[in-house]
Amino acid sequence: MFKRLMILAAPLLFLASVAQAGEAKKPKEVGQYVDLLPVAMPIVVDGQVVNYVFVYVRINLQSGADISKLREKEPFFRDILVRDGHRTPFIVPGDWQKIDESKLLAAMTRDAAAITGPGIVRSVTLTSQTPQKRVVPPRPLKPDQP
Repeated sequence: MFKRLMILAAPLLFLASVAQAGEAKKPKEVGQYVDLLPVAMPIVVDGQVVNYVFVYVRINLQSGADISKLREKEPFFRDILVRDGHRTPFIVPGDWQKIDESKLLAAMTRDAAAITGPGIVRSVTLTSQTPQKRVVPPRPLKPDQP
């Protein structure tokens, strides 16, 4: 008797598991932002590259923006960030392991708005920055040293 119940119940159990699997595969909500792949920003001191800092940037967009169209422009966002970083490095004086966050965000906000058009970019955030290597700046020379 038990064997018959199991044979009859097997198709129902199979259908229930298939229905559960279908419910689990709902599409994910897409956020209103574009995350840039990590970008290596140079730390240039006296015309010499002394370090690189890898930055992770998120461009937050207004609601209603065409996310798929703007995510396709991610290489353009990275390109302009690299160009800005080489034109005027975002260095923090005396610290060769950090990027000047306010300068980077101001430049990226301006450039992202130029790429997307007016009224699309809500804000730009620097989600993290990681130095390539630990570099300690040299101590300043004493006034009596050459």
